[in-house]
This record gives sequence, structure tokens and C-alpha cells, in this order.
Amino acid sequence: MDLVNQDIETYATEHSSPVGSYLEEVANRTREEHTDAGMMIGRLEGAFLEMLVHAVRARFVLEIGSFTGYSAITMAGALPPDGRIVTCEVDPEHAAMARAHIAASAFADRIELHEGPAIETISALDGPFDLVFIDADKPGYLDYYEAVLPKLSGSGLIAADNTLWSGRVVDPDDDSANTRAIRAFNDHVVSDPRVRCVQLTIRDGVTLIRRQAAAG
Repeated sequence: MDLVNQDIETYATEHSSPVGSYLEEVANRTREEHTDAGMMIGRLEGAFLEMLVHAVRARFVLEIGSFTGYSAITMAGALPPDGRIVTCEVDPEHAAMARAHIAASAFADRIELHEGPAIETISALDGPFDLVFIDADKPGYLDYYEAVLPKLSGSGLIAADNTLWSGRVVDPDDDSANTRAIRAFNDHVVSDPRVRCVQLTIRDGVTLIRRQAAAG
């Protein structure tokens, strides 16, 4: 299910700044070598994430779900020279491909790939995180959210991907585990008094979350 008219999506992409040739190469290789290439964020969402990194002046980014490294490389381009991204990947095949793509990029010195369960990596990191991008197993979203929220910087953002789940979140006949998990995550976040959130119809749905400012 296309959430946005494809012609509009194409127009928006063509009227966003182009990505470099290396990112195009990473995207093409991912499409050629992975039957699940749809897991990769598109050029438009990548540009959105890069803009978020710039807007919040992020120095420390956490990514949960590396896939083949496209999103980490995209975000690294907006970091200052001393900024860093920790990206987490549990799938050994995906981690190997991401590691190779990152190593050959211009931002290898800014990206650390941690292979293994993300929840364990998060527990070993002190933070504070200026931006957290969640794009991993859907049943794990709530656990990731709860683990990173206390470590979010005062002006930090959480960006959760796939929160409209190709429109399946509003399909009453869809009772699959992933759909239930995304619905539960969405319901939890919007009712959490600790945060403010906005759900955007970018690609497959991106929810931005920040901590609620303390009452003064």
C-alpha cells in the first residue's frame, strides 16, 4: 500500500538535494543483492534524517537497525568531525555488508557498528543521545524506546520508522504480530506523559518523539 501518491513521492525526491555517488552505489548494491531491499530507507527519508541530524546539532547518534549501512552513512554526513554514530545490527549477514559499506565510505571514522542484540548495546552506552533512529524488529520497539528515553539529551529526538506499517495499522482485519506491535508502540507513545510526539507520513511513517519539558 502506497501511503503517498507515487508521482508526488517522485516529485518530492527530485526536489530534494541529491545524494552522493557512493550512497547511490550502496543503494544499488543493496537492491541487487537483497530480496528484502525494501527494508532500506529511501533517498527521501535519508535526506530527512540527515536534516534532523543537522537541525538538532547532533554529536552522538544511536541507530537501532543498521541493515546495509545506508542510513548510518547518510546521517554521518551531517555530523561534525568529532561526532559519532553507534549503529546496532543483530543479523550477521546484514552486519557484514554494513561494515564493508561503512569502511569504504568517507565517514568510517564517525560510525561504530555493534553486532548483537541492540538492547545489550544500549545498556552499555551512557549517552546522552542527540538522535535515536529506531528501525529494527517491530516487537522490540517498546523495549528500545524505554531503554533510550532516559538517555536522550535535553534537546534530543527519537525517530521511529515504519509506524504506519504500510497502512496496516488501520486495517481491522490485520492481526499479525508486527502490526499489533506497531499499534501498541504508537498507542504507548501518544499516551506517554513524559514525551511529545508527531507522526509523519514520510515513506512508511516516521514518528518523532522528544521529552516533555518540565513544568516551570
